[in-house]
Amino acid sequence: MSSKKVIIVGGGHNGLVCACYLARAGMDVTILEKRDIVGGAAVTEEFHPGFRNSTASYTVGLLHPRVISDLNLKSHGLKILERSTNNYLPLPDGDGFVSYPDRTQMAEEVARFSGKDVGALANYYRKLEGVVPVIKDIMLMTPPRLDGGGFSDLLPLFRLSRAFNGLDGNQKRFLLKLFSVSAGELLDDEFESDPIKALLGFDAIVGHYASPYTPGSAYVLLHHVVGEVNGKTGLWGHAIGGMGAITQAMAREAESLQVSILTGSAVARLEASSKKVTRVILEDGRSFTADLIVANVNPKLLYLDLLPEQALRAETIEHFTRYKCQSGTFRMNVALDALPEFKHRITPRCLEGGIIMAPSLDYMDQAYLDARKYGWSKQPIVEMLIPSIIDETLAPAGKHVASLFCQQFDPGLRSDWDQHRYDAAADIIDLVTQHAPNFRESIISMQIHSPWDLEKKFGLIGGDIFHGRLSLDQLFSARPMLGSGQYQTEIDNLFLCGAGTHPGGGVSGIPGHNAAREILRRV
Repeated sequence: MSSKKVIIVGGGHNGLVCACYLARAGMDVTILEKRDIVGGAAVTEEFHPGFRNSTASYTVGLLHPRVISDLNLKSHGLKILERSTNNYLPLPDGDGFVSYPDRTQMAEEVARFSGKDVGALANYYRKLEGVVPVIKDIMLMTPPRLDGGGFSDLLPLFRLSRAFNGLDGNQKRFLLKLFSVSAGELLDDEFESDPIKALLGFDAIVGHYASPYTPGSAYVLLHHVVGEVNGKTGLWGHAIGGMGAITQAMAREAESLQVSILTGSAVARLEASSKKVTRVILEDGRSFTADLIVANVNPKLLYLDLLPEQALRAETIEHFTRYKCQSGTFRMNVALDALPEFKHRITPRCLEGGIIMAPSLDYMDQAYLDARKYGWSKQPIVEMLIPSIIDETLAPAGKHVASLFCQQFDPGLRSDWDQHRYDAAADIIDLVTQHAPNFRESIISMQIHSPWDLEKKFGLIGGDIFHGRLSLDQLFSARPMLGSGQYQTEIDNLFLCGAGTHPGGGVSGIPGHNAAREILRRV
């Protein structure tokens, strides 16, 4: 292959993944990253002297094993520890529900709340185990064109059909239900006890500004259960050194392949004419040219802010004006003088998992309704992780860091969050302190990211951690738009590789992997 010159706009993890595959194929690759650190939203930073944490993305589970292997991430120092407990759910009556990776332990825990749900959960696992391999297969596909492609574009459909036909009738019905109904409806049909429904339903509203009873939200639940850690399906883990350990390992692989990574290089605009990007202009006035441009940014940002209007079709501009970016996520990092002491029933090692403060689907539904009406709920949805329990690199001895990942904060407030940021943070602290009375007094320092802060700092439009809502109108061939779901835009030399492409968000590396494959196939 002749050595083509490639510029990748955005040094997040998918940009790094794409760069490595293209460089390995002989291309001359340069990454332009606006921040002074590479990694996008998957970074580890010091937010208070001596205290480091994963600043935005915060846990490992979706990172694809093929990406880990192909990019030699373990040889570059990546080490992932499995959670000994998946999640812990403190309950209003002082009880606490624990989700275990071990099926026997999990069944014993569920039995405390419902004997019927023990069998229901086993049946739920069986159905998931049938459909998850199909979803994993689809994630590595290039979606077929649905607006006039050629014969080769039919092949993924045939492949999908064969995989789907391998399921039994019950699994097929379950899969179709996952793509069409709300998470609340699905879980209400499967289970009777609120704790198990809440624990499973939480995944359906993570990064999804919607009620668990919003139609289509069941797919978001599925999106969060397809991962694996160290070859074990359905687990979540912690990268030693935080999420930045992942992207720093990727950067080391990229540099070993002669990829040039330029930080502090914010792109102001792309000049384009005759269906070709001709020049990349930076905010500091520098400019670059290349044979191929690969955008690892939110599609809304690319099409509405970076590209000239005259280079695009009117229907494209209209589509991305309406493209939905709305995670409703509020993210905090907290330096602690002591571990939180929960007043609920708690078992050893519970604090090593995610601590979910949202005891029922109705609670989650109300939090969303409050956010729609008031901007956020006084009783928000909070997941807390305390990674310093197992990772001593993050805090001084005897101290801790906590990640607070909070849902249902109206992204439509945009810059108004500058006035509301601290009030919302106070409500979050109040909620955690209701569960762990020593929490507020243990706080040394806080880092606060409202949806608006996430947009300004990381380019997450609307604070959207997925670079676009995971709804049926923005998935598969329609992600981010019909006609560009194959990682190539309507501009001949401009490609897409970010989370706004199939299969969507999460630190998986799959969009970057798939995009590189398509770029190498097409050029």
